[in-house]
Amino acid sequence: MNRKTILSSVIVLYFMIGFEILIMISPFAGLFYSVFTPFLVEVAKYPATRWLSAFYLPHMVVPPDELLKFIRVMGSVLFVSGVAVFVICAFQVYANKFLKTGTALRGLYSIIRHPQYVGLGCAGIGLSILWPRFLTVVLWLVMIVLYYVLSKDEERRMLNAYPETYGPYMEKTGMFLPKMLERHISPSSVMGKMALFVLITGVTMGSVFFLRYYTIKHLPLWTDSNIVAIALIPDDTQKMEHRMSDILSMPELKTKLKDNEKYLVYFIPVDYIMQGLIADTGGEWRLFRRHFTISRFLDWVFHPFSHLAGGLHAGHDHAHMDTNRGLVRRLIFLDVSDGAVATPYDFFSINARRMPQFMTDVDIHNLKVLELKDLSRGTGWGQLPTPTF
Repeated sequence: MNRKTILSSVIVLYFMIGFEILIMISPFAGLFYSVFTPFLVEVAKYPATRWLSAFYLPHMVVPPDELLKFIRVMGSVLFVSGVAVFVICAFQVYANKFLKTGTALRGLYSIIRHPQYVGLGCAGIGLSILWPRFLTVVLWLVMIVLYYVLSKDEERRMLNAYPETYGPYMEKTGMFLPKMLERHISPSSVMGKMALFVLITGVTMGSVFFLRYYTIKHLPLWTDSNIVAIALIPDDTQKMEHRMSDILSMPELKTKLKDNEKYLVYFIPVDYIMQGLIADTGGEWRLFRRHFTISRFLDWVFHPFSHLAGGLHAGHDHAHMDTNRGLVRRLIFLDVSDGAVATPYDFFSINARRMPQFMTDVDIHNLKVLELKDLSRGTGWGQLPTPTF
């Protein structure tokens, strides 16, 4: 196996891991996670690596402010535009090969020499926003190094194959940016390029850790002495603030709660589509069994918030449900342990352990418990580390 095959395989692996969100709602989830879950579980065992399996942007909760909404929209824009650039440039390259017209030098190739890799790099940024696991960001950094290595190898081969045209072409174009811009910001020495990569790594990782901190500070929370509740859709925030104290005072729940333990409570519609990421509340919420993989994926990309707000209810009429059953909400209780859980924000700490305990469906208008059941210790995907917000 030659070097190019190995590097290309690593890049394919990156997109497989980045497309985890698509695979996890597909019939192939079992096969994928039989390999991937042991790795993530092992990573999550140790404080030094646990952060790799964590998430840094909202995925289940509707982004709680305009900055986070903008970032989420830009994730879709970068992903779609990056894929489009890659496909257009790939068509141009293979059309030239089929027609035997030589190397591609027109279109975007007249400005930069590797627009396909730029497109994939942009798509990778978008993908890391759409599925914001820290591991995806780290692999993106590895991927851009591999793109550079592949680009240098391709240029060497093109110079050997087309010495009369490709040499002058390289003089007029930049590698990944327009020549004029690249000349000013891209160092020519090996040490300079290494320093640039270190700078990119520092800025990237610093930004994603800041975004996690920023996200947690802006979550819609309700707090009590040992309980923190989070509403995942905006319409539920006021309901949660108004009724949470009364709900926790109900005898059925008071007997389940212990004063010396801490609880994170998810306040959600009964048919919230992604509740399987919080706990295993029933087989119907394991999305890989729902058989709408492509439609859900496209909705997730092209309608950034409808899969969180308007698309929560898996085809049910939510207004009809509220009318006939009162204002029914599902509360999922997770026990929070480990880590320094001192403030409400610490309930979402990377080092905190969150284990499902029980769930209840409550008519929050009439304060009536409709269902109460204990939960297994995993999510709908077993022990796989999933988003917490």
